[in-house]
Amino acid sequence: MATATEATIKTVVETLNKQIANWGVLYVKIHNYHWFVKGKNFFTLHEKFQELYEEASVHLDELAERVLSIKGKPIATMKEMLSEATVKEAAGNESADQMIKEIVKDFQTMIAEMRKGIDQADEAGDHTTADMLTGIQNSLEKHVWMLEATLG
Repeated sequence: MATATEATIKTVVETLNKQIANWGVLYVKIHNYHWFVKGKNFFTLHEKFQELYEEASVHLDELAERVLSIKGKPIATMKEMLSEATVKEAAGNESADQMIKEIVKDFQTMIAEMRKGIDQADEAGDHTTADMLTGIQNSLEKHVWMLEATLG
């Protein structure tokens, strides 16, 4: 990041912190869905939700470590995450289909944010962050496709 200015590094850190917030909220939200899903697709969705919250945990850690490696400070409290996140907590009364639709909506929001973040990281000369966000975006796009296919 030799060409990055202090302002562009700050923008990248802000972008990464927004994703940390989103993944933190999603980790709890998807856990909620994992615990409370009901219906004919219980076994499939229970397992899928576990896969997704475990993936959320990995992304959360990798994003925070990236912030630290570029001399930023990752947000690390639920209060900060809830304040900063663009995804919202589970209401607690969703049907299985509503759970899937909500995750798809959250992932689509995050995909759009990642596209902007990739551009910001490239502008800052931070190709490592851009590559990381591209990898996460690719995973989210695949999840959206599969979850939408589940809905029919």
